[in-house]
Amino acid sequence: MKTTEPSMETYRKFLKSDQWDRFGEMQTDQQKRLPAPPLQKPYPEDAPLLDLVAPGDLTVGTMPLINAINRRQSHRRFTDAALTLEELSFLLWATQGVHEVWRGGIAVRRVVPSAGARHPFETYLLINRVEGVEPGLYRYLSLDHKLCFLRTDPALPDKVGTACNGQSFIGTGAVVFMWTVIPYRTEWRYSFISPKIIALDAGHVCQNLYLACEAIGAGTCAIGAYNQRALDEVLGVDGEEEFAIYVAPVGKV
Repeated sequence: MKTTEPSMETYRKFLKSDQWDRFGEMQTDQQKRLPAPPLQKPYPEDAPLLDLVAPGDLTVGTMPLINAINRRQSHRRFTDAALTLEELSFLLWATQGVHEVWRGGIAVRRVVPSAGARHPFETYLLINRVEGVEPGLYRYLSLDHKLCFLRTDPALPDKVGTACNGQSFIGTGAVVFMWTVIPYRTEWRYSFISPKIIALDAGHVCQNLYLACEAIGAGTCAIGAYNQRALDEVLGVDGEEEFAIYVAPVGKV
């Protein structure tokens, strides 16, 4: 049976500001006083955790901002050099670092902006070359500033490259940042306007990664081309309540 593709107008309506006119006509889950979703995805109590260098102790990333902006570009080739744990700590803090949990624990202020302080993302990492860190798949626990070890698999670099439509260079990064979105964190406050907001918020995060990479002599490349089901499977997420939304390999250049 032939299926009808959605029109371009169907896609574009979620990008237009006139959606805000409808927003005032409905009651969101926040207005209904339904419980706010957790600010961070829970993790198993027995999961191995790795301490990162505290933000106040970071000594890397001191390049002047104007220099980082001037140097910013996408990199698809990386050296075999490893990142230090301090450099990885800096990149994680620069993209999802927490200033404070506020509004009675239902919102969080971070180093990147997010509408309504909702911050709907989780950060997964394929670690290949970080000094003192076992290669494998990890998740950044931003509220704790720790890494949560998920699993090891020598085939992960190839699986990630394959999931990203065969872009094999992605798996060669010292670290591959893979962000998922938990849409309800934003939907709880913004309902059907959330797709536009989530797209904007994702851009804030990845641009910070670009600038932070430049500041430590590394590079990255934002990736939006991937097979949704394949990448969700690599990350071990359900593909509905949480799914992959952005990828960025990082390495020395």
